[in-house]
Amino acid sequence: MDNFNIKSILVILFLFFIGCVMGWCIEVIFRKFFSKSNPSHKWINPGFLIGPYLPLYGSGLVVLYLLSLIHIDAVDTHPVLQKVLVILIMTIAMTVVEYIAGRIFIIGMNIKLWDYSDEWGNIQGIICPLFSFFWGVIAALYYFFLHPHILNAVYWLADHLTFSFFIGFFYGVFVIDCVVSFNLMNKVKKFAKENDLIVRVEELKSRIALDKEKYKEKSRFLLILQDPASIRRAFENNPESFSITKKIKEKAEQLTENVKEKSEAISKNIKEKSEAISENIKEKSEAFSESIKSAGSEAKTRIEESLTGRDEPDKKQ
Repeated sequence: MDNFNIKSILVILFLFFIGCVMGWCIEVIFRKFFSKSNPSHKWINPGFLIGPYLPLYGSGLVVLYLLSLIHIDAVDTHPVLQKVLVILIMTIAMTVVEYIAGRIFIIGMNIKLWDYSDEWGNIQGIICPLFSFFWGVIAALYYFFLHPHILNAVYWLADHLTFSFFIGFFYGVFVIDCVVSFNLMNKVKKFAKENDLIVRVEELKSRIALDKEKYKEKSRFLLILQDPASIRRAFENNPESFSITKKIKEKAEQLTENVKEKSEAISKNIKEKSEAISENIKEKSEAFSESIKSAGSEAKTRIEESLTGRDEPDKKQ
């Protein structure tokens, strides 16, 4: 039982490591060629750590591994439905992991490692249907192509002492990286809090890389946030490039201005129509009064003529 527990822990630790590294490679390619937050298409080290790993993907791979082991008894006689439900559960779980990770960094560090604010159906810019779909694709690829083969290889490695040493070495470096990286992020957090900002880290790194190129300074791919002066310069020169708060404020001001313009136009339109209606009513009232006056005069004339006609026979008699 003890050997089983140790082996299981080694497997999970190894899967976390593999997921971190593979996720980092995927994100480097995505941010270089496809990310809207990196319009200059610079090579950007994704995430907040210095080294080539992303804990979000490591956690995700562990979640996929654990969920792949579940069996839904209620649909035991429907293997296709069984697989569909498992992949759906995986997709939801990955989306939840992504949301929790995003909220932790926003609340705790005043930074946003990714931003889906421009995507349809997004929630707080942290998750959105499009990237949940991508999580579903990754879950399906893992479930059908990797999971059936990865276990034998990982369990084989777990039986060797060298593997345990390798895992220990990786996590030693990983812990040191976390300490150093959180120290660097605290510098960003400090400036962000002073200026009431939520910083988009990817755009910040992109802007620092452009500034380094502009001022002919050496730019380090892994240690791009190690220089406080570069961070401050990027903030001061281009706050709109990575400040979500700034963008939200600008959109709110634009929306307010649009509403104001529309309100003024509506008020002007209502005023013009009211004046037209008032003028029309006034004209009709004057015409009606004139008509009544004319009718009154005509009636008076007729009455006078009638009375005059009666008086004349009396005089003749």
